[in-house]
Amino acid sequence: MIVVVGAGPAGIAAALRAQECGAKVTIIDDNPAPGGQIWRADSQNSWVARFRASGIPLLSSTRVLSIAAQSNTLLAETEGIPREISYTKLILATGSRELFLPFPGWTLPGIFGVGGLQALAKTGLPVAGKRIVLAGSGPLLLSVGAYLRQHGADVKLIAEQANIQSLAGFAPELLRHPRKVLQGATLQWAIAGVPYRPGCWVEFAEGNGHLERVTVRSAWETWTEDCDYAGIAYGLVPNNELALSLGERPPNVFFPETGEMEFSFVEGEIAGLTAAGYPERTVLLGPKREKARAFAAALASGFALREELKHLARPETIVCRCEDVEYQRLQSQPGFRAAKLQTRCGMGPCQGRICGPATEFLFGWEPSAVRPPVFPALIGSLLPDSPSGTEA
Repeated sequence: MIVVVGAGPAGIAAALRAQECGAKVTIIDDNPAPGGQIWRADSQNSWVARFRASGIPLLSSTRVLSIAAQSNTLLAETEGIPREISYTKLILATGSRELFLPFPGWTLPGIFGVGGLQALAKTGLPVAGKRIVLAGSGPLLLSVGAYLRQHGADVKLIAEQANIQSLAGFAPELLRHPRKVLQGATLQWAIAGVPYRPGCWVEFAEGNGHLERVTVRSAWETWTEDCDYAGIAYGLVPNNELALSLGERPPNVFFPETGEMEFSFVEGEIAGLTAAGYPERTVLLGPKREKARAFAAALASGFALREELKHLARPETIVCRCEDVEYQRLQSQPGFRAAKLQTRCGMGPCQGRICGPATEFLFGWEPSAVRPPVFPALIGSLLPDSPSGTEA
């Protein structure tokens, strides 16, 4: 039995490739439907449709809490119900999440991640007529701007922190991918009339109990934009907690690299073929993988985060939202482990998923060790005799 954790692009690719090789596959995801963050609520996506038609079992709304590599089992929880799942091969296609960097006012209601705002809009948040500012970094700003505008939002500004020189440096690699050029042109057309400002970032946000305005800065000017919502995020970081919790990686566990979508997808294909016992078939995917890797590297370089973002937080700015830890309490700490001990930074419900990458960028701290459970869980799910049964 091959168990795939994650039903986004990499997980779906891995599961389908493994099934093609004759392997028995089960896929687990913490969302109620397949597609991950990228294909969320996209029932027309061809890969999601292919996955649905494959008959591969999907354990939805299920979180993996820990991995017992010695016994090849997972401890998981489905809507509060514990379950133990056996595997012979394990693929951790856990995807990525958005990177948030603290600035004054960033905890105000009405401020979301860029992808988070789109996800909420797809699942019912009314955006028609709402004044929205998008800021941060990466092509997702354009995609979300187009989606929100299509659904009636008044997108007032798209602020990209990378300057025009960095974006121009990315252009030669982009031209090697005609389909992406076409996608970019389509998005530019969809947001025609929306100000797109490279070299700009949100300096602080204000509002009386809810977001009302953001102040935007560039190298030459500062100005204010009134808005109802803001989507602000600075790219993606991998959800690698499960992989890190294993320490040294067992030979029957595979962890596809994450990054740009096509790179994640081909990494998933390679993991699926390898786990199914056909590593020789991955040779044919080598050129596709290298092309996707080169694009992902150029993307990371072109949208590299600027130094000014390290100095947005004021002494009283909250960095760890779960435990209300201020920036000034962290400045004297030598690392993330010490910060946990002295301030409880990273010890709240998100378990460092938000403040961990932020402090790594701000202070250069290395991530602390990951210990199970990797998600908050009911006490009953962690007791040795609590699982309702072993599944295979």
